[in-house]
Amino acid sequence: MTTNEPIIHQFFNGLSKADVLSVVSCYDTNIKFRDPIFGLLTGKDVTAMWSMLLENNKENIKIEIVNSKSDAYLGTAQWIASYTFKPSNKTIVNHITTHFHFKEGLIIKQTDDFDIWKWSRQALGCKGFLFGWTGYMQQKIHEKAIQSLQKYKKSISDTPYSNSRI
Repeated sequence: MTTNEPIIHQFFNGLSKADVLSVVSCYDTNIKFRDPIFGLLTGKDVTAMWSMLLENNKENIKIEIVNSKSDAYLGTAQWIASYTFKPSNKTIVNHITTHFHFKEGLIIKQTDDFDIWKWSRQALGCKGFLFGWTGYMQQKIHEKAIQSLQKYKKSISDTPYSNSRI
């Protein structure tokens, strides 16, 4: 096991338990995150995103790590996230490949890659099947995700999280 394998396991264990503080503690404060839905997020936006997603799914999230490996600087993991997409109440089974960059035992960059068309078919049904592959629909999905994140950040601005890493 490399020095960064435990941080990968802590990250996914935190996700599976909906323990946002465990997830956030894996990140450097200047974290850079990218995925097909949220696009590029940095710093507190990344931790707020995980807080929002885990808070919305704490009772019904299942995380399965299929494979992971790392060295002193880089890591990858293939994993499956299963949860209910609240807006449509549809079940999502998302196969994700994550690439990590590490520095001093923390994640400084994370890129999640998955098939957004497959995700949109599961989340949006017929509309996702017909239009989820288009740039227009993917942009709309991104805009809605960012709006949800901004709304969530406002809702926690007067909570104990407001002065934390979240």
